[in-house]
Amino acid sequence: MSIVVTGATGHLGHHVLEQLLEKVPADQVTAVVRTPEKAAGLAERGVRIAVADYNSPETLDGVFAAGDRVLLISGNEFDKGRVAQHRAVIDAAAAAGVALLAYTSAPASLTAALADDHRGTEEVLLASGLPYVLLRNGWYHENYTENLAPVLEHGAVVQAAGEGRLSSAARADYAAAAVAVLTGEGHENKSYELGGDEAWSFAEYAAELSRQTGREIAYQPVSTADYTAILAGAGLPGPLAAVLAGVDASIEKGELAVTGGDLSRLAGRPTTPLADAIRAALRD
Repeated sequence: MSIVVTGATGHLGHHVLEQLLEKVPADQVTAVVRTPEKAAGLAERGVRIAVADYNSPETLDGVFAAGDRVLLISGNEFDKGRVAQHRAVIDAAAAAGVALLAYTSAPASLTAALADDHRGTEEVLLASGLPYVLLRNGWYHENYTENLAPVLEHGAVVQAAGEGRLSSAARADYAAAAVAVLTGEGHENKSYELGGDEAWSFAEYAAELSRQTGREIAYQPVSTADYTAILAGAGLPGPLAAVLAGVDASIEKGELAVTGGDLSRLAGRPTTPLADAIRAALRD
């Protein structure tokens, strides 16, 4: 039996692997990657490396074995049919007879187009008959803190979320929840709505940036159409810009203010405050 993590060298997968290796011997962990060179450090630590691609189902043959516990980290190629990509992994896992498949989905409350592929994948997973866990991850702090340069340059946080609030958390927090499910018991066929302990607005985000930088940074709300144009002007493909602007519209409606405390309960600790994520980003 192995714990298998797909997308293991991605942003979230990296945190999952690091936290897994604190709890599980390396020879019981399999990292599924597209580029083995990126996983060289994991291989040196004794992790099994499996090279596979969501877009090539045949590469998944032999990746899984009976009794494995699998974390399917959702793909980020929005233009390549993510449901079909995820179906390839689920089909291979079902054929092998894995004991559990956990999937990083989106909150049930999210109606933005971003959630469509997640809902489609959930349907495939439930129809497969596999024991499952739906890790419905909310928004990440890093979606904002990893790209502070234009905010600091222009002295403005520009979003299309109005006065909406969201309860984001750090990738490491969501990773801790995934590790708890992969290494614990009693999670089969459950869904967890995951979000940070404290909700915040973009006005509060701008105020915290101002406090920590000592500069005046204002929140500048714009329309969804204008935000789509801004993102496209910054180089994002038009369809992706529209998807991300749609998330802001959902934030304005409160759809990413996830309550209930599932994330901190699974992680076994409070979630990372936004202020801490900002502080780390400014330091780096």
